[in-house]
Amino acid sequence: MRGLFLLITLLVNFSTLPALAAAAPWHEPHTLLLAKAAGVPEALEEPVKVPEPSAQAMRYYHSGNILWIVTIGLGLLVPAVFLFSGFSARIRTWATKLGRKRYFILVVYLVIFNVLNGLLNSPLDYYSGYLRPHEYGLSNQSVTKWMQDWLIEQGLSLGGDILLLWIPYLLLAKSPKRWWLYTGLAAVPVAVVGVLIAPIWISPLFNHFGPMKDHALEAKIQILANQAGIEGSRIFEVDKSVDTKTLNAYVTGLGDTKRIVLWDTIIARLQERELLFVMGHEMGHYVLGHVFQTLFFAAILLMVSLYGVHRMAWGLVHRFKRYFGFDQLADVASFPLLLLLLNVCLLVTAPISLGFSRYLEHEADRFGLEITHDNRAAAAAFVKLQQGNLSNPRPDFLYLFWRSSHPSIGERIDFANTYRPWEKGEPLQYGHLFKTTARVP
Repeated sequence: MRGLFLLITLLVNFSTLPALAAAAPWHEPHTLLLAKAAGVPEALEEPVKVPEPSAQAMRYYHSGNILWIVTIGLGLLVPAVFLFSGFSARIRTWATKLGRKRYFILVVYLVIFNVLNGLLNSPLDYYSGYLRPHEYGLSNQSVTKWMQDWLIEQGLSLGGDILLLWIPYLLLAKSPKRWWLYTGLAAVPVAVVGVLIAPIWISPLFNHFGPMKDHALEAKIQILANQAGIEGSRIFEVDKSVDTKTLNAYVTGLGDTKRIVLWDTIIARLQERELLFVMGHEMGHYVLGHVFQTLFFAAILLMVSLYGVHRMAWGLVHRFKRYFGFDQLADVASFPLLLLLLNVCLLVTAPISLGFSRYLEHEADRFGLEITHDNRAAAAAFVKLQQGNLSNPRPDFLYLFWRSSHPSIGERIDFANTYRPWEKGEPLQYGHLFKTTARVP
């Protein structure tokens, strides 16, 4: 974890933005959007079974749990070492000699801290980002490409900290009792700006975003987007196959930056109807306004976490100031302490944020089913996602509680098999948001 910039990054990565166009109300029953071939065998309408995970998938699942624990532990250990060894205070002293003004002291400190912290974390980053995906056959990435991406990530993290961390430190100096509240509020508009610029300036640093090669499929996605009320969206195909064999797609941006993005891996692996359901799911995030819900919810959790940091930090400074080398939180040497406590608070509140995320993902699944009426394609898409991403379809409770931002694949396949209100003449929960009954050809 690297301070306020990472919090903003998490908000931006999770967020999707709603279409602002008004939706026409329904005056007639919803019609099937994805035309099915005549004479489809009845067997095709049987429920899709949840596949048993392969031995490799279970090894990936269990090793991932261990890696998660190690990552959490390192995220607590590294700032604790900087703090209790007094090394953070020594970095502050070096920074003070190089820069006299408060902001320049902060910049010098952050450069030194980020470089050292990045080097300490680099072995784990290399294992989790390069060695492990190759070990399980999930990566096509060359070591040169991984190194290039890692350096870009480090540069973005440092640049973001330099641009943003003056905010909480200024607030700590000016309002030591309310800095946590004002910092949480300040994070929201910064996150909105991040949503605006990330599709244009950040994501293309890692991969090439180009037009879709399959123009017929592009036309069908555009029809589905119009149906969902997302008019004028540009559709991009990303060459993620240079990095990974896993599958993904998303809708992001706002205004002129609004775009539908598909990894080339998901285009290659999914059949057309399956892919259209996935796009319906991603459009659901956009249309249902999940970005605003997420920002509001995350801002509350962030302020609660920062308040926890505030309450714990002063007591620790008073007790251990001889080891820390500072007696004020407004001292930039307190950065590892704030980071350590923030990591603890975010770990404690993780089940709440993950539970909210799972709810949003479930509703996006519902939206995708309602706009396509293609249950079998949805369930089949989840099966391929399970197999392509080496997922455990029925993880244990602790995994869902502490790690999972999505419902389990097994739950999603079960829901795709059973959710059919249109067959019972029941109203659709999101049918009023759809703008036309035109079929996708």
